[in-house]
Amino acid sequence: MEGGEKKLTHYWGNTCEEDYYREQGIKSTKSNYTSPRGLTLFTRSWQPLQSSHTRGVVCMVHGYGNDISWTFQATPIFLAQNGFACFALDIEGHGRSEGLKAYVPSVDDVVDDCLSFYDAVSAQDPDLRDLPRFLFGESMGGAICLLIHFKAPEFFNGAVLMAPMCRISEKVRPRWPIPQILTAVARFAPTLPIVPTADLLDKSVKVAEKKIIGGMNPMRYHGKPRLGTVLELLRVTDYVSGRLRDVGIPFIVMHGDADVVTDPAVSRELYELAKSEDKSVKIYEGMMHSLLFGETDENVAIVRGDVLKWLNDRSC
Repeated sequence: MEGGEKKLTHYWGNTCEEDYYREQGIKSTKSNYTSPRGLTLFTRSWQPLQSSHTRGVVCMVHGYGNDISWTFQATPIFLAQNGFACFALDIEGHGRSEGLKAYVPSVDDVVDDCLSFYDAVSAQDPDLRDLPRFLFGESMGGAICLLIHFKAPEFFNGAVLMAPMCRISEKVRPRWPIPQILTAVARFAPTLPIVPTADLLDKSVKVAEKKIIGGMNPMRYHGKPRLGTVLELLRVTDYVSGRLRDVGIPFIVMHGDADVVTDPAVSRELYELAKSEDKSVKIYEGMMHSLLFGETDENVAIVRGDVLKWLNDRSC
């Protein structure tokens, strides 16, 4: 490692997973799930030790370039410690799931993958069937959560939307004429990693030490975004931003006002336009994109507390 930094086996250090989960007072599993379209997807769960202590189920979706085995785990571990059974998968092309690294040819397919997995979770465990179910999405995962809601409006009881990518910020969106050029090239070479964008880790994480830890993720994609992925995300975010009035699920949307990756103004717009009767918005002064890991420990504790209170108020 540069600068003499010690390589970590996990984001928390080198304690093995089984011992670490035991120390945290939770249980965890990992396995592969075959989606209806035949794709092998890596999945994890984080649950309270006693199923009788479970108050709700949280189905989680990570963001672009991220995965469920590194810093993302900090949130479901915290929620499991507080009575929530959490489930997540690496979406196509991310983490340990099948697919070309960081290539998402169809977000609609990802939505179907997620829905089939969450449905299987509910069907297989009788202890979970009657508990309230919540979506949780970070960044791109937030947009995917809204697409899941549009497709299955009655399946979930609420959603936690963390800096959702309902519209890509103009500060990182490619400028004219780059999108037009990229669109033309993508027809022939959608997997090319040539989209000119700044490193999102640097723009997402505030604390310098946490940038180092985030950069150690062995599953992290270090290349430029692929043409087809960027065009698909532009398509999806334009679609979602045009359907904010159709959002009817109870939700809380949370955003830092210093976020330059996704736009906090669109989260305010979501809150104002959504038809949901139960809706909340939290805009955190001075916070960046990675609210639940990249901020100071004090800020992370504030955001975690708000998430937990919202879930507790709507659970058994």
